[in-house]
Amino acid sequence: MSERSADGRGGTTGTAGAPDGEAAGGAAPPGEGPGALLGPADVRELATALGVRPTKQRGQNFVIDANTVRRIVRTAEVRPEDTVVEIGPGLGSLTLALLEAAGHVTAVEIDDVLAAALPTTVAARLPERADRFDLVHSDAMLVTELPGPAPTALVANLPYNVAVPVLLHMLATFPTIERSLVMVQSEVADRLAARPGNRVYGVPSVKAAWYTEVRRAGAIGRNVFWPAPNVDSGLVSLVRRPGPPETTASRAEVFAVVDAAFAQRRKTLRAALAGWAGSAAAAEAALTAAGVSPQARGESLTVEEFARIAEHRPR
Repeated sequence: MSERSADGRGGTTGTAGAPDGEAAGGAAPPGEGPGALLGPADVRELATALGVRPTKQRGQNFVIDANTVRRIVRTAEVRPEDTVVEIGPGLGSLTLALLEAAGHVTAVEIDDVLAAALPTTVAARLPERADRFDLVHSDAMLVTELPGPAPTALVANLPYNVAVPVLLHMLATFPTIERSLVMVQSEVADRLAARPGNRVYGVPSVKAAWYTEVRRAGAIGRNVFWPAPNVDSGLVSLVRRPGPPETTASRAEVFAVVDAAFAQRRKTLRAALAGWAGSAAAAEAALTAAGVSPQARGESLTVEEFARIAEHRPR
């Protein structure tokens, strides 16, 4: 990975990750040198050659530490049989590390300059694996199909302001993605991995839980980026569940309940779901039928409980 973009359009990347409690940017294991990966000088030279300059306006930060991207690949448990999709490869720091480990890598990049340059970088630094790489020049939120084998893993440094929508879109669109490891702003990582009852538990937590088992997978140091960001970052691991919760309600119906419950999260569900149900009384009836207290709040419910509520929406 190499760049993070906060413009909301998906041209992102960069990242670093360590297992829980392990700082990023440590020494490589014996026998594991930088190899074809990009180091600080490489990143700056590429950026200069392309006329790309990291800007605060776009929230761009390039990863300059090869050990960091190797650690991300290990944390993601990328295997030779995996087909990995990467969102926002930027200059290719993470892309190259993924290509060393995976059977195939498909990168989705919206930026015109970065998308045009990446295949050349791959061919120059990993020529023996260039035929295992595909580039999709598009906004990740618009991608509905990918070239090559169906993806089995998603590894990416997601743009902070659209991280959750992009992640949920990919999980919904590509059910073959079994494992995901994403780098996001630390606060977003906390929200994604939060459990019911946690003060940051909310819409991202519930919707991610519809698809996957979620956990924090490490903290990211700022010193592995150029320029260093002003916020901390975190890795989140998401492993696909065997299936969504058993329910007669559709995903859209369940997510509508989730959105309504957290739109007014300080209110009881009886009040928060009044608009969704048609009235407070109708909301109370639906909640009671679902076995959920009308006085409860959304932050205390599991995704399964939201599904039960959706089943009892007044028709």
